[in-house]
Amino acid sequence: MSLADSRARDGNPGTPGSPVRGRPRSEAVERSIIEGVMRLLEDGVPLAELSIERVARTAGVGKATIYRRWRGKEELFVDVLRASEPPDPVLPGTSVRDDLVALLESMRRRALMSRSSAILHNVHAQMKSSPKIWAAYHAVVIEPRRRTTFDVLRRGRENGELRADLDIELISDLFVGPMLVRTVMRPDATLDEALAEHIVDTVLEGLRPDGG
Repeated sequence: MSLADSRARDGNPGTPGSPVRGRPRSEAVERSIIEGVMRLLEDGVPLAELSIERVARTAGVGKATIYRRWRGKEELFVDVLRASEPPDPVLPGTSVRDDLVALLESMRRRALMSRSSAILHNVHAQMKSSPKIWAAYHAVVIEPRRRTTFDVLRRGRENGELRADLDIELISDLFVGPMLVRTVMRPDATLDEALAEHIVDTVLEGLRPDGG
């Protein structure tokens, strides 16, 4: 799903990224555009040099076709990154623990993919040096993931799985922080299959109500 589609689905037609009225959208066209960007990145073209015109030539479409789907290259690049990452997990909903493990496991898998792909690693590094692209990625991808984690923790606080006095944002950082350290600040650190469970179980020990 493109950024424009996701904004339209959420009922925000007036926000940046909302679809422009015009001819019907085509998934095949969108796919060819995104694949065109990936081909340019594979060829070593820096993000700063990826103009809409250049993307259009590579994808074999007109610039207007791109602008009907994305308002600018920042939104397009966010969709390219989303297409290259694993999809966000469907949470089991059986317990706070299970949902947190699923969320952290998704982070671990994205990190493994980025480590194994020189292109993705390079793109992420370049993205952080571009304030506009990073801001778009943060608003469209990172913030919804944070809100999902907050929702899981609130549910745990409300149903008694977590202590009632806990600050949601702080304890979210307690869970996510160790995985971010391993995946971002320590790129040589091991990311074994049990890491998500180990982090969640360790942190939960101090957050459960007495006798929980």
